[in-house]
Amino acid sequence: MGKIALIGAAGQIGTPLSLLCKAVNTKAKVSGYLPDNGGLKKALAGADIVVVTAGIARKPGMTRDDLFKTNASIIRDIFSEVASTCPNAISCVVTNPVNSTVPVAAETLKKAGVFEPRRLFGVTTLDVVRASTFAAHALGGNIEPKQLRVPVIGGHSGATILPLYSQAQPVVQLSDEQLAPVINRVQFGGDEIVKSKQGAGSATTCMAYAGFRFVKALMSAQSGQSVTEEAYVYLPGIPGGRELAAELGVDYFAVKVQIGQKGATKVLPIGDLSGNEKKLLEAALCELKTNIATGVSFMSV
Repeated sequence: MGKIALIGAAGQIGTPLSLLCKAVNTKAKVSGYLPDNGGLKKALAGADIVVVTAGIARKPGMTRDDLFKTNASIIRDIFSEVASTCPNAISCVVTNPVNSTVPVAAETLKKAGVFEPRRLFGVTTLDVVRASTFAAHALGGNIEPKQLRVPVIGGHSGATILPLYSQAQPVVQLSDEQLAPVINRVQFGGDEIVKSKQGAGSATTCMAYAGFRFVKALMSAQSGQSVTEEAYVYLPGIPGGRELAAELGVDYFAVKVQIGQKGATKVLPIGDLSGNEKKLLEAALCELKTNIATGVSFMSV
């Protein structure tokens, strides 16, 4: 049995995610640490999987740039400790804005000389969950969301999120006009939750579920099973990714990735896109380039 280090376990995402990972009545041992007396180092020591949820949540009126100003330094400090304590662990970044915090994590590991792109993931599973759920709703309940598989590429915020309904399995019988509001909701569903909570939080419980799904996939891969999941990764460092990075003009991108015991083994092609999806991809890349630059430039100071 491997060790999962959940950083930010007492937070609004970390608390339900901790419960899901423990699965209540199992023989897994749980230990908690506070920041004092080297708590972070103790939590990370011997970790096989590191899941980072630490940081502040988005509030009404707060842009993702505002969020980044606080969370970037938190990610930098955590991954400085990851670099020295468990550099061979597979690390998953949940802390938003993922489009920018993953580059911060990568640059921190690079500075320490221990960056292995195959072992660093930005968790975008919530976008996949929303893509199938909202499409199932639009189809009038004729299909269960779990029966619908929709690839989601790009990033993990707003217009950078691109659900590929043209590649959905089974086929989604919706026109472009019917899909437009569905796509918008997949992209901006987080805003709905922030507004509805009126400053009391963001998309926390659903993010915890999505994080758990991704952690389960990693654990399945570590046990030798064949696993393919969408995730936000550093393309040039993973087989198949360098060509995609050159084609898209970005180094970080959410895409289907094959995962093995030691992390990502292959980036899969994004496939053929519809005319509308090509337009959405252009918009996604424009915003994503800015997000990535924000993360990289933070670490260059």
